[in-house]
Amino acid sequence: MPDVRGLSIPVQLAELCRPSRTALIVYDMQVGVVSQIDEGQAITARCVDLLATARNGGYPVYFTRHRWLPNRLAGVGQLRRAMIWHHTDDPMSVAPPFSPGSPGFEIVSELTPREDECVIDKITMSAFEATFLDIAMRDAKLESFIIAGIALEVGIGPTVRQALDLNYIPVVVSDACGAKTAQNKDRVLTEFADTGEVIVVDSKTLLPLLNAA
Repeated sequence: MPDVRGLSIPVQLAELCRPSRTALIVYDMQVGVVSQIDEGQAITARCVDLLATARNGGYPVYFTRHRWLPNRLAGVGQLRRAMIWHHTDDPMSVAPPFSPGSPGFEIVSELTPREDECVIDKITMSAFEATFLDIAMRDAKLESFIIAGIALEVGIGPTVRQALDLNYIPVVVSDACGAKTAQNKDRVLTEFADTGEVIVVDSKTLLPLLNAA
């Protein structure tokens, strides 16, 4: 691991697998999200294994939840998204999904956060946009994060791309990230791998490294 002016620059994945450097982000594993994709249960199972390993190793854990504002408070972006997602010309005819207090808003029971873990609610796709996640991670001197959850093409992609601009090192767990279609998943993972800056790894490779640390 090169050392420049006292900065240790990780080159290998194993060098990032330390709880002092890297957090786990479990992205939008909500009841109403997981149920929308065919591989939802398989992704949940892999996230369970990942979360258990991270907890055992003492890694910081953050969860995200997506919410929609009430229609009366919604702006152009949310109303337009409602029209597109629900195939309607009248966005006010659609009850906002993922409203706090609704069953679909909650994180699936298999991944229930602990008291010493953080849940970040957001109305954006990137977990860093207009949330306190960046401040929390920088204050804890974290340089990297492992991310898993749903959906790869909708929210994990924007999170990873913004993280690169914030100079974090993203580690995407390929088989623990869900997408609407296999084509969408392959496309986003290929884009990540092509940059060389995003580390794309599967659970079989990552979990032993987390355990070893």
